[in-house]
Amino acid sequence: MTMARIEAEWLRDEVLQKLLAALGAEGEEARIVGGAVRNTLLGLPVTDIDIATTTLPNETTRRAESAGFKAIPTGAVHGTITVVASGRPFEVTTLRRDIATDGRHAVVSFGRDWREDAARRDFTINALYCDADGTVLDLVGGLPDIESRTLRFIGDASQRIEEDYLRILRFFRFFAWYGHGRPDADGLRASARLKSGLAKLSVERVWAELRKLLGAEDPSRALLWARQAGVLSLVLPESERWGIDAIHGLVGTERLHSWKPDAILRLQAIVPPDVERLTELAKRLKISNAERDRLLAFAMAEPARPDETDDALRARLYFGDRIAVQDRLRLAIGTRHGKSESASIGETARLNEQLRIAERFDPPAFPLSGEDIKAVGVAPGPELGATLDRLKRAWVASGFVLSRETLLARL
Repeated sequence: MTMARIEAEWLRDEVLQKLLAALGAEGEEARIVGGAVRNTLLGLPVTDIDIATTTLPNETTRRAESAGFKAIPTGAVHGTITVVASGRPFEVTTLRRDIATDGRHAVVSFGRDWREDAARRDFTINALYCDADGTVLDLVGGLPDIESRTLRFIGDASQRIEEDYLRILRFFRFFAWYGHGRPDADGLRASARLKSGLAKLSVERVWAELRKLLGAEDPSRALLWARQAGVLSLVLPESERWGIDAIHGLVGTERLHSWKPDAILRLQAIVPPDVERLTELAKRLKISNAERDRLLAFAMAEPARPDETDDALRARLYFGDRIAVQDRLRLAIGTRHGKSESASIGETARLNEQLRIAERFDPPAFPLSGEDIKAVGVAPGPELGATLDRLKRAWVASGFVLSRETLLARL
């Protein structure tokens, strides 16, 4: 057993301390566990705070409510009660051990043994506990792995994966977020050998993990190892022949220009811009309608061209999907990242200028309406629509400067 101590602003929160005191009174124990402890030790932001406790779910509820908090049985059958304190949720879970697993779900029994609870978790860096005073309890060797930024399964990697095959994707996702160097060899071999078990998972779980992986600051190494293990081509076959080489340049460009990590843009970088294949991808992974629409708009948009005039670009922005145009421009800039040839430098500068235009583009209002066209004698129907479209295109081609009077005169 290894121990350490942390100092953190969130740990001094009066609401959290009150909840820990209520749960840990009268011979019971309660500790913060998981991401909050891990991220604090790594110097990263903390968002969610989870608590492990020896109290059973009903007792957790009773103590939370007696302390003036709201308790919601979000996962009481698995030991989890969501305690809402001052509008903030804390997931409080009774110590557990697995009775049976099937690769997707686990049947658990509640207990009081912290070592058993730690042993059933996935990775050593996720199984660290923290007392109310900041003392860190490490029962699985997580502290040395935090120090070396090593992502390692607890115990036997194959056994951990066979308990829940989603841990294969979590292995690469957590490596993208927290790992350094090469992935743990045992974890990598076990992931490659057992990857067929991913077929047992719901596509929603697969996409959620893949999306989080793509949202890491730099997912390029994790994607490379996932491809080497045969995992990436299994969950994202569209990337198999297209390749993932564009990710590295895109990440470098994001850092250079302070772009926020964008999971969907990274996905676009590693799949072909093919409407049919991306439609199938969206259907298979059940991604959201908004994400699907963005993928398809990207596929249908013209590739970025450094030699395109500003007027032509603005016309595309007006008539097309502005986000898709921006996505194409960012990907084009990313593919040229790090290239020192003078032609490439000039193209990159021009693409960056086009991106600035696209980002600032605010489409002006067309000065005519269908009623204006009818007023000069054009009958409602296809002719009216064609006339309106012709005038609109002439207006856009002029740089949006033709006046209402000029357009009417053209009729």
